[in-house]
Amino acid sequence: MTDQAVDTSGPASAAGTEGPSGAAPRQFFGRERELKELKADIERAGLDTLAGRKAARARVLLIAGRPGSGRTALAEELTRALLDTGDYPDGLLRVRLTDLGGAPVPTERTARDLLDQLGVAGPPGADGDELSQLLREALTDRHVLLLDDAADAEQVDPLLPDNPGCLVVATAQGPLTGIPGVRPCTIGGLDKGSAVQLLAGAIGQVRITVDPLTAESLAEECGGQPAALVMIGGWLAAHPMASVADVTKQLRELPDDAEQPTGARPLARAFRLVYESLPQTAGRILRLLALAPAGLVDAHTASALAGCSVSAAQSTLDDFVRLGLLRTNGAELPQYEVPGCLAPLLQALLADRDRPAEIQLARARLLERTVRQLQSCRAITDPEGSEARRKLAGLPRSLRFPHPEAAAAWLRIRRPALLASARIAVEDGELDTLARRLVAALVRALAVHQGTEAAASDLYGLHGLVLAVAERRELPRERAAALLNLADLDARTGRTKEALTRYRAALDAGRAAKDPYATGRAMESVGGAYAELGDFNRASDWYGRALAQRLTHGELADEARLYGRLGSVHTYAGQYGEALRNWRAAAAVYRRLGDLAAQARALSEAARVQEYAGRPQESLRTCQEAVEWARQTKDVRLQAALELRLADTLDRLGDPAAAGLHRGLAQRLLGKDEPACEIRSGSTES
Repeated sequence: MTDQAVDTSGPASAAGTEGPSGAAPRQFFGRERELKELKADIERAGLDTLAGRKAARARVLLIAGRPGSGRTALAEELTRALLDTGDYPDGLLRVRLTDLGGAPVPTERTARDLLDQLGVAGPPGADGDELSQLLREALTDRHVLLLDDAADAEQVDPLLPDNPGCLVVATAQGPLTGIPGVRPCTIGGLDKGSAVQLLAGAIGQVRITVDPLTAESLAEECGGQPAALVMIGGWLAAHPMASVADVTKQLRELPDDAEQPTGARPLARAFRLVYESLPQTAGRILRLLALAPAGLVDAHTASALAGCSVSAAQSTLDDFVRLGLLRTNGAELPQYEVPGCLAPLLQALLADRDRPAEIQLARARLLERTVRQLQSCRAITDPEGSEARRKLAGLPRSLRFPHPEAAAAWLRIRRPALLASARIAVEDGELDTLARRLVAALVRALAVHQGTEAAASDLYGLHGLVLAVAERRELPRERAAALLNLADLDARTGRTKEALTRYRAALDAGRAAKDPYATGRAMESVGGAYAELGDFNRASDWYGRALAQRLTHGELADEARLYGRLGSVHTYAGQYGEALRNWRAAAAVYRRLGDLAAQARALSEAARVQEYAGRPQESLRTCQEAVEWARQTKDVRLQAALELRLADTLDRLGDPAAAGLHRGLAQRLLGKDEPACEIRSGSTES
């Protein structure tokens, strides 16, 4: 298939939010015995109880079975039934512990995902131990946790709540040795009756009734595995003229893959039968879905990977849903998901049927499409008539968003896939230019729609990816920027020593890049880190270096700010003479800039230093000067704050009557409903 003509006319629709039309209500068959055993296991006395101790941790239920056996469906049915009882009113938390490539997901990511579901913001840059501890503290209520596809006990153990009122339901291929008191509920294929019932739900009871014995034989050929039965049922539904006997015969004639474990062969044969029945173009699209980040697909993902139109990709994805090759996440999350049991089969097919150059081209197309969607997502927030909005109007209609709310919804829905796409692109290492563009576009979109504070944890990870690319490609300017961004987030979360190390590394990178902005910014930030650590002498030294650089470039606003920071650290160090000179210098630069409000604040700080130095009369005159400049700004709050500052000085000089007049004036300026209080200068922050 080829791209259709681009349509840039008409109103835009929400890009990437085209809902899957092939979704069908999920049904659950059989497993009555397993459900009964699992529910009974909740009430079973654990080892702590038998030993006479109070249970210290949550109860863990384990459902063990190979991929495609329906272990996740059983866990979902169990949790649904438990939530319906009302015993767990705080709801379900769910996370997948293995990615589609088969690699275990790090604890840092799984713990952060669960914290997000709880509405708890994990500190940016926190490691797995810190986040898992925060998770255990947050899980004080009666929740159910579904930990899907655990690789081993080491993945599960850090996520277990210390609250015995919580329940953890885990799925895995085998036992989780190392977690005490866990008895696996091992499942195989469905019984014949349930397997035939599942088939009947897909193709109708009539086609089963005419030949019930063959239907049972078909269930046996599928090994009773729900994933295989769903695919074969979908194939039969798509081929109404084919009989159950026909597909049973075709399955038997397919050779087994000797490299597959015996238990996995029925699923592999069912997948092969369905795949080989697909048209060539659809088969190629299906193979390329192995490249979908986090296994999450929408019409734009499939369109970019295959190089076809969005509408053709949408139709093909709906066909895949009906064939049991994809599942949908429902109306609230309008996207498709590659089943974990099929991911290895798709990856093997892709490696066998497609050349590496074609695969790399598909990756590049997907990254380019994602970058354009993110740029559109950010641009819709700009004012009408702006340069970004003019560029946005030239994009294809399918890439445009009708309004910022639609863009924000798309970003929220696709966030897991977008973050995974950035990680994969950087790890791949072959498309670093596109990877850098993707990360930059994602950072801007998250900052605009979520705010830097709310998106801080995601931004921390993205800046880390930028740093990885910059170090691999030896790009000192990008390395300096990434280190500065990471250090800022470290400093904001109280990891000042780590921030200091990164600021100094950023300084080296800025010097290597001969970048005066990065160098000056790093020196100033090193000074700020030392000030936060209480080392005021080193802080003043680094602020002085940064000031010297700014003076050579004539950057007045930066000069004034650095004079103020020097004034602050000298004040903290008790060096009042130096502090006063720097605050006076700051006021003078602000006056040259015409920033009267900042000039008044700087003079107020100078008056404070004079008071600390035991020079109250000079402090009074400087404070009066600050008040005069504040009156010229028409800034009522600033004027009121400085009137209060002046009143305090008059009180200390023994003139309570004059102090009362100035306090009364401050109260009148602020109004009756707002209490009069001094507002510290923002210029004193270091």
